[in-house]
Parts: sequence; structure tokens; C-alpha cells
Amino acid sequence: MIDNDYEKNFRRELSGEIQPGGPFVMHLLMKEKCSMPSRKRMEEVLEKHLGGVECFCCDENVAGFTAKRYRAEFKGEDVPPQLIITGCTELGDYEISAMERSQMWDCENSEEILDACQYHVAATDLFAGAMPSYKERADLLMNFMEALVELYPECAAVQFQTSGKMFEREKILGHQIPKEERFIYFAVNARLFNVEGGTDLLLDTLGMSTLFLPDLQYHFIGIDPNLVVNHAYQMLLYLYENGAVIESGETVDGIREGELSDDVRWECHYESAMVQPTRDLLDIHMGEYAAGSRNYTGSKLEQG
Repeated sequence: MIDNDYEKNFRRELSGEIQPGGPFVMHLLMKEKCSMPSRKRMEEVLEKHLGGVECFCCDENVAGFTAKRYRAEFKGEDVPPQLIITGCTELGDYEISAMERSQMWDCENSEEILDACQYHVAATDLFAGAMPSYKERADLLMNFMEALVELYPECAAVQFQTSGKMFEREKILGHQIPKEERFIYFAVNARLFNVEGGTDLLLDTLGMSTLFLPDLQYHFIGIDPNLVVNHAYQMLLYLYENGAVIESGETVDGIREGELSDDVRWECHYESAMVQPTRDLLDIHMGEYAAGSRNYTGSKLEQG
């Protein structure tokens, strides 16, 4: 049975509000309306990718499964997380904004796909934010993603609501990304903005709060943005491997002659994000390349 808080939390995610550790929503975009796979087919594919599952509801509107291999701590009980798949419906109230469209770097045909797809299947997890290990949750979500693209050959692309990132189905099906890098690669977006009225740039990341880990922010000038993107993903992988271990005032390796160098130290502080959505993130002060001023009033994400 779906918990009473499910509808509230799921609708909050559909509205675009960022809730650290909240439900992780994926949208499978379709050009035409498709049918829900049979219960038997869903059980076969989900078990292939996730281990044992148990179906607790299945009709043309929604299917729900418990992922028995994984555990979460919810209201003092040890429970398996749940996976929810909706029926295929018109996109309706779920709108992908112009800003989100402009940041879909990993999908070359994003505009064409978004214009052609008027239907979607939404998929999310429930209770998984209470899993004691963020790596286990990332593993659950990425295995779920891989099962979904196998279940829905009609899917043109998958859009990750929390980060705005999007990938064509074929790129997910054929990927060779190492297990420990999948969440960062598919679910965390690096966004690049021109700062109005100047020549400086802002790069931030979006998506790490799902795992109660910090996103990053760089406000800079005079350096190739591609180098900053690479630095950000290296930092994200470090945080994923080690947890939220960087404290305000600590330093990390910077960039010298296009390469990471421990001879260059960049100071880190928690700060309120300069670009929506509102959140605290880890600002990287890039030394000689830093632009703008800082207001270090943010704080780490804490799991409840």
C-alpha cells in the first residue's frame, strides 16, 4: 500500500520544489501514448536489474513494487523502499522550462525530442530517502532507470526532474559508465550561465541533494568553462566517494595549465545559490579566476 504522505511528496516534486532526500522523479518521454507493460513483464525486468521485487498494486494508472534487496528506516521500522510507475499520460501540468531546455548539454536533439513528445510515464521511489546509505540509494535509482528503459521501448528520452538533465533512451541502454559513477553521470547536471551585465560566468551543479550531498557553485572569469565543468565533476565524484567531508574554509586542488594541481588551492564555503532553485551549496572560490563577491551564510545539508 502507498503511504499517505506519498501523494503530497510526489506532487511537491512534480511542482519543481527541491526537497533534499525527497522522491527522485524520472520522466520517460513518449511521442505517442503507450500501454502499461504487463505485471509479469514488469516483475521480470525489475527483478533482473534490482533483485527480488514484490508487486503491491498494478492497473492501467499506476504500478507499485517493493525492492526487497534494499532497506530503509521509516517511522522506526525497517522497510524496503517502494518503486512507483504511473500510466502514460499527457505531459499536462509538468512543464520543462526554457532555462531547463537550455541546460540539456547531454542530449543533442533535446529541442526536437521535447517538441515531439507530448506524453510521459513518471517513475519515482518512496521511502528511499530514509535508506541509511546514500550509495545504496544511488544504486537503487540507477538500476531502476536501466529497468525502465528496457520496459519502455517507446521511450524517446528520460528526463531527470531534480536536475533537469536528459538522455536519449539509446544512450542509457548502451552506456558503459562504471557503477560508482552512474548517478553523477546521469542524474547530476552541470549548468552554465552568463552573468548579466558582465563577462564572468557562473557554473553550478544540480542533483546531489537527492543523496544529502552538496551541489557546487563556481563564479569565474578568464578560464575555459570546459575545464571548470571537468573540475566540478571530479569534485562530485570525490564527494560521492567520501561523503560531505569538505568543511567551510577548507581548500581543494585547483587548476594550473589545464590540469588539477595540488600546488593551487581553492577555498570552499557553503553559500546560498545564486541561481534558482533556492538551496545551500558548496561555493568554490577559484583564486585568480574568481569573479564577484561572496556571502558565506549557507550550511551543509543534514539528513533528518
